[in-house]
Amino acid sequence: MVPWTTCGGTERERADRNAVPLRGGRVSRREILGVASGAAAAWLARADTALAQSVFAPPSGPRSGRALIVVFLRGGADGLNMIVPYGDDGYHALRPTLRLAAPGDRGAGAADRALDLDGFFGLHPALALLRPLYARGQMAAVHACGSGDQSRSHFEAMRTMERGLAADPAGAASGWMARYLAASPPVHPSPLRAVALTSVMPDSLRGAPQATALSSIADYRLEHPAGGSAALVRSALSSLYGTGSDAVREAGRETLAVLNTVGRAAAAAGPETGAYPDSDLGRALRQVATLRRAEVGLETAFIDRGGWDTHVAQGSAGGWMAAALADLAGSLAAFTRDIGSLLERTTVIVMTEFGRRAAENSALGTDHGRASAMLVIGGGVRGGRVLARWPGLAEGALEPPGDLRVTTDYRSVLAAALAELAPGAEVASVFPGLVDPRPDLWRRPDSAKRAQIVDKSAP
Repeated sequence: MVPWTTCGGTERERADRNAVPLRGGRVSRREILGVASGAAAAWLARADTALAQSVFAPPSGPRSGRALIVVFLRGGADGLNMIVPYGDDGYHALRPTLRLAAPGDRGAGAADRALDLDGFFGLHPALALLRPLYARGQMAAVHACGSGDQSRSHFEAMRTMERGLAADPAGAASGWMARYLAASPPVHPSPLRAVALTSVMPDSLRGAPQATALSSIADYRLEHPAGGSAALVRSALSSLYGTGSDAVREAGRETLAVLNTVGRAAAAAGPETGAYPDSDLGRALRQVATLRRAEVGLETAFIDRGGWDTHVAQGSAGGWMAAALADLAGSLAAFTRDIGSLLERTTVIVMTEFGRRAAENSALGTDHGRASAMLVIGGGVRGGRVLARWPGLAEGALEPPGDLRVTTDYRSVLAAALAELAPGAEVASVFPGLVDPRPDLWRRPDSAKRAQIVDKSAP
């Protein structure tokens, strides 16, 4: 498996990804914390001040907030082997080695067969832990979706998607999640309204009025010099950041507010019930669940994981991709169990920058392609369906040089999710130029007023 970070892209593009944009400049919160802890402070100790009360105040009002969690699979996940179009003869012809057998193919072992979803599409067997969600109508798949980006470059495609654009790399510089946050006042003001469980702020949140990147909740704490006094550190921080409107002081106050809220979250979340895989994805979703259960005002969360660039030795029912899918399924299943009834007000979107070439290559892998599949999970999802305008995999149906055509704009799925997250939200400003109808993905009665049904899956 080729790491996507070594497959295309430039040093400048990678450098851009390591920058942390904050209001008024490109200053990292780690830098802010470094300055803060070195100076020592009392601002935290003065939580009775009006300023501290306004920043540290817990979410108020009814605990009815919804949340949108985006899991971005970096590297170009193979949608054709995630949501398998076993009913399309072209699939079997193009992938003699990598294909999953049809559910009813008695010539193949049970472990090598796709798990039937709707008589045409099947689930990769490594995603079996997601099948109960599909059966309960809490998971839907949207197939043959993607952006209009034709570069087949990881960085170009990811940058296009994270900025919520159709294709134009010269379009808006801000991320789509950032534009949503800027356009939609929070129901419950919280320093953890938007969180990325990543080491750097993702492009999706670039320009957000308030967003926090956390590698780990446990690691996000204030450290003071050995032998130093915590009270002294708090006193110094109060002096430094308690007043003032410059970028550093504002960032300092935001960071301290996050520190305080994170510190309360673990205790407020209660016991965990997820049984997560011991993986980066499992750990990230566990932390999102902790914040969700703690009701700290989390509204949007972003998680990304690489390892999906399967040029070589992709595998079929077993192998590299199957292992990644098993991790994905185990992590998502644990998350949905862990948040319990909160799933009714939570939506999880799984997406990737592009799919893979329809035909397998000589290295028993697949090259960069176009369309892939998205997963939509949540208690409010009208699931148990695969939605697609299926273009087919016959020779004449493929997009040159041999890719599954994009028939659904990925933004239409995200726009539908935002409409569910915040009914009345002006998604046109988040996804400029979007004309694709939104998939009919939610059970809420008013969803029918704003949604149009995507064509049935089978051609």
